[in-house]
Amino acid sequence: QVQLVESGGGLVQPGGSLRLSCLDSGSIFSIVAMGWYRQAPGKQRELVAVIRTGGSTNYADSVKGRFTISRGNAENTVYLQMNNLKPEDTAVYYCNTVRFGGTNSWGQGTQVTVSS
Repeated sequence: QVQLVESGGGLVQPGGSLRLSCLDSGSIFSIVAMGWYRQAPGKQRELVAVIRTGGSTNYADSVKGRFTISRGNAENTVYLQMNNLKPEDTAVYYCNTVRFGGTNSWGQGTQVTVSS
């Protein structure tokens, strides 16, 4: 019954910024980590960033220094601040939640398009 909803995607010019938001309506008590994945046309889904309950983070090499993942005050929320966007960042971005025991939940995705 866990559901994740992403928002904040859209069309931006190269060099612009977007902030993605994700809300997991499920229980907050068993969340181990939350993250963002993306899938570009013709490519497999890839991990963009992850943040764990202790606050540690990891980023794909392609977004290091440009993207920042963070948790909201409510532990069932996660954000992805995307700066200096490039055309190659164009993809559908998916929110992911991992709960104790390895259970994964996914959102439906939000489109990010970087184009002039």
